[in-house]
Amino acid sequence: MTAAASLATAQVSLGDPEVRYPLWPALTAGCPVTSTPELAYPVEVDYDYPAVPAALFAQPPGPGLDRWAPLLPPLDAPTLGEGGTPLLALPDGTLVKDESRNPTWSHKDRLNRVTVSAAVHQGAPGIVVASSGNHGASAAAYAARAGLRCVVLASASSPPAVQSFLNAYGALVLPVPVEARWPLLRQIAERTGFHPVSNHTRTHTGHGFGAEGYKTVAYELHAELGTPAAVFVPTGYGELLYGVWKGFAELQRLGLAARVPRVFGCEPAAGGPLAAAVRTGVPAAVVEVGPTEAYAIDVTNGGHRGVRAVTASGGGALLLTDREVRAAHGELAAQGLWCEFSSAIGLAGLRQLGGPAAFDGPVVCVSTSSGFKDLRVGTERAEALDPEWEAVAGRLKAAGIEA
Repeated sequence: MTAAASLATAQVSLGDPEVRYPLWPALTAGCPVTSTPELAYPVEVDYDYPAVPAALFAQPPGPGLDRWAPLLPPLDAPTLGEGGTPLLALPDGTLVKDESRNPTWSHKDRLNRVTVSAAVHQGAPGIVVASSGNHGASAAAYAARAGLRCVVLASASSPPAVQSFLNAYGALVLPVPVEARWPLLRQIAERTGFHPVSNHTRTHTGHGFGAEGYKTVAYELHAELGTPAAVFVPTGYGELLYGVWKGFAELQRLGLAARVPRVFGCEPAAGGPLAAAVRTGVPAAVVEVGPTEAYAIDVTNGGHRGVRAVTASGGGALLLTDREVRAAHGELAAQGLWCEFSSAIGLAGLRQLGGPAAFDGPVVCVSTSSGFKDLRVGTERAEALDPEWEAVAGRLKAAGIEA
């Protein structure tokens, strides 16, 4: 499959499916017709579904989103081998989709292959992104690969691994206060022609093409499992959550799946705009946030995508404490899976609901990023040890190892 095989036809408002726009230019601030200053509705991409090749879903999953090109916007940026991540089983049968195996160690590579492709297609001289974590690192990588400049509105306190990524890829990093990022992103885009690949609206819309890249998680799960009973997803703005749901909804539409799994958005209890929106019955919510170790998904601004995914699938929005996430993080590490703290929240959500035995069929927890992306990595050091046997034997005994 190649970029020329894309069957994308238009952009459609999630505020009103009757409101449609041409495929180009890619909308980066939601639907201008249905949105208001206080509530912005995202758009999604529509396709010529009857023309989807019969053999598309007969292929095995593997790296490179090009294999799914008919059901993605045109992929004009070069690949870094994103996707094709492993599905691993825990002792109780829980399945973990390990997105840390992507090129920049997070799920964001699926999104940025698509959004940077839009920048290339539209002839932008560069991209601009507001992020102190996975999204910025990934965007910088795909911009470098495509020969574009990249401006990252970040924080001086971003994780060491992320700072290393940004420096290596030659991104221009502008550390600014969090509240200044979205207004500055809009200004930079307007004044330089750089293509914005992250959100800049009151409630989250993000890039109109971004969530399309995340559909490929669903395609890969279906190729290995069929349709699971449920999928638990770490959730900030809800783009990954929506992408997983939409991918399965497309499989059902194409007659390849009898149903869509229940999808659960898992958020830090310190915030939780998705849970607030679902609880109050509104399209999207903005909330206050408190301190949490799950910095990567501790967001104030929710979006309508997440609400649509959990309500349409019969899933839910779960709030998890740091204590619950810490237990899940340790459980994964004990199985050789070292993930970013926020990435363990999907497993924490499953544990909150009683584990896989509570569901009739396979259950998948998405783990989104590597443990190297945590803020605390690099700050812990083991105490120096006297190399004499007595000291070594003491350490072994303290660890429960007889020698």
